[in-house]
Amino acid sequence: MSSAPPISLKTARDVLGVGPFYTPADLRRAFREAAKRAHPDRPGGGEEHFHQVVAAYHRLQAAEAVRDRIIQPPVPRPPQPAVLTLGPEIALRGGVAEHRARDGRTLRVTLPPGLRQGDTVRVDGVELPVVLVGAPAMQVRGDDLWITAPVDPRRLADGGRVAVDTPIGRRIVWLTKKAGERKLVRLANQGLPARGPHRQGHLFLRLAPAAPGQADSAARTLLRRFAAAWAA
Repeated sequence: MSSAPPISLKTARDVLGVGPFYTPADLRRAFREAAKRAHPDRPGGGEEHFHQVVAAYHRLQAAEAVRDRIIQPPVPRPPQPAVLTLGPEIALRGGVAEHRARDGRTLRVTLPPGLRQGDTVRVDGVELPVVLVGAPAMQVRGDDLWITAPVDPRRLADGGRVAVDTPIGRRIVWLTKKAGERKLVRLANQGLPARGPHRQGHLFLRLAPAAPGQADSAARTLLRRFAAAWAA
């Protein structure tokens, strides 16, 4: 006994009354309604019609499973342009930086002080734009350096002469009460050095209240460094 040929997708959709872009919820709803109408115990229903509704439902369920298994290929991303990423200290003082070439080689390049965001550097015959990435305690803004430095909370309140330890060395500043309230001091011409069309930058100190013992600890560290240098 030969089995009946499988029902086509179009016929299955016509039997259940769904369009080509049905959702799983649409399919279940249409099957319930069609099964009620085709049930043999209902007027106008019949066993053959009911079996056709069930076959249509199974056919569309299988088509839905196949459709869900289709995986869209990822959208290709354009290749990212090569850049030379530098930290603030290299921009300030210059030095040696490394660049990973597209062929996997690690290239070392000696850089002058005073590089800015968007400047270009030639590395292995390729012009690379400079991208400056800030550190937690030091950022570059245009020509200026912005540094967060801990200060004794009493000095912030009373003002006076303050020795501030920064990632680029110790700086002595006179802190007014207004500057202490703002927690910001500008040291003129102590930012990034002038280079080409770029002006000499400034150093901005964002003063943060030091935790208990933090300022004393920094002072002791400097004292040990001085003693070691003197002994040498």
